[in-house]
Amino acid sequence: MAKILLGFMGAGKSTIAKALDPDYLDMDALIEKRLGTSIAEFFAEKGEGAFRQVESELLAKLVKTDRVLSTGGGVVISPLNRDLLKQNPDTIYLKADFEILYQRISADKNNQRPLFLSKTKEELQKIFQERESWYEEVASKVIDVTRLSPEEIAEELR
Repeated sequence: MAKILLGFMGAGKSTIAKALDPDYLDMDALIEKRLGTSIAEFFAEKGEGAFRQVESELLAKLVKTDRVLSTGGGVVISPLNRDLLKQNPDTIYLKADFEILYQRISADKNNQRPLFLSKTKEELQKIFQERESWYEEVASKVIDVTRLSPEEIAEELR
């Protein structure tokens, strides 16, 4: 089964996935390739429901692989996705305090996330709080990444 990394934006999913396997699968990148457009553009044109359907179809295929997988932060919104993630024996929640995550995404000028750009800090914190229990619900392992370096996290997961 796949080694699936979950967490809110800024938790380090892609960074840790790359440290574990340089050929990891990035769900957001795979979705954009499949759609032929950015996720933000698809969201604006077709809506969140259509996006979540594509995301669920892809996740259903990827959980059957033996690959390291970095998910999008909202993958846990869908009940279908949560069921798929719960069934996977190696689903890892990279957990961090919201303030730390907010500092990281604010400082990351190379990856300006659409949700970060369109929401206030308070709105983002509400989204984080809504998702946090879902991350914990589906994870087979929770790692507090607040004070760990990417190398330390990857070492713990190897």
